[in-house]
Amino acid sequence: MPLTANPSFSTITLSRQTQAIIHADAIINNFEYLNGLAPESQSMVVIKADAYGHGAVNIAQILKGIAPAFAVAITEEAIKLRQAGIDAPLVVLEGPHQQEECVQARDENLILVVHDSQQLDWIRNMTPERPPVIWLKIDTGMHRLGMTPADAARALHQYRDILTTDCVLLTHMACADDLENTATRQQLETFNTLAASAGLGVSIANSPATLGWPDTHGTWNRIGLGVFGSDPIHAADYQARLQPAMTLSASVIALREVKAGDAVGYGEYWRARQDSLIATVGVGYADGYPRHCPNGTPVIIRGQRAPLAGRVSMDMLTVDVTDIAGIQVGDMVELWGEQLRIEEVAACANTISYELMTRVSPRVPRIVRHR
Repeated sequence: MPLTANPSFSTITLSRQTQAIIHADAIINNFEYLNGLAPESQSMVVIKADAYGHGAVNIAQILKGIAPAFAVAITEEAIKLRQAGIDAPLVVLEGPHQQEECVQARDENLILVVHDSQQLDWIRNMTPERPPVIWLKIDTGMHRLGMTPADAARALHQYRDILTTDCVLLTHMACADDLENTATRQQLETFNTLAASAGLGVSIANSPATLGWPDTHGTWNRIGLGVFGSDPIHAADYQARLQPAMTLSASVIALREVKAGDAVGYGEYWRARQDSLIATVGVGYADGYPRHCPNGTPVIIRGQRAPLAGRVSMDMLTVDVTDIAGIQVGDMVELWGEQLRIEEVAACANTISYELMTRVSPRVPRIVRHR
């Protein structure tokens, strides 16, 4: 027996409106601004972790013909981009985890960052010959990946047969987001001592270093977070220039009047001090919104700020909209984006904007929008 349509229920009106709008013009603006800070450098865009949650293919397509190269963390990320038709130079920042990845890198024209002699041996022993382009990672104080400067100096001699003139020396700054920390200067001095004798291109600056440490600008800068509109060094001037590239939004799916003294949500975490109007919003921690955002964390509804009221659930959260006139089911709610900076939400959640971006769930559609 066929189902009969019920006029009270429409698949359109019941369709979940949770979405991440990716602002293409903001991406382009941010890249051009950061790139312009280092006119003697080239700037690659770091699109690892699915471009910090924005969609790696989306970003590569938006910046096609604008950014000269891109960087990812692992080979699998690079292969997906190649399969999507992205033919720009791709740098694999962690290099090969397995020997067979060296062949993949050659076949897919990937640039491998290597950080130890085993990886160099894998590449040297490839058959047939014709190794991929190699960049050499130097540990200047991050103590995560990379050769010591002394080991790197030996490797530059021992493996000179596979380290072509396209080889670039790179390092990573541990504290570039803190302009008062002397560690960046110390790392830079260590790196420059080695680079001066190597005669190769260099890559040092990430987004915070590109903004705050001009001496780190090299042959290539690696810009990630700043391209996505978040200010990594928390300076008002840069926040004015970097435009949010993602607006995470959802809709009001229910409205409920509660009496003074009533509790809302799991654990009775929030209790009304007065008769209140509560909006239930169709987004939760399964979508990537932080569960540990406390009461009072702001969202934007009808252009006004409204505070979270109660614990964030898996698929929903609740907001006190008592002071906002005219609220209706279906109204859109901005969780972060053009009207509410992601840094503010991250501070409420006691985390960083990087984490919020990358945690947005795959079930949230990314919708690229051009102004």
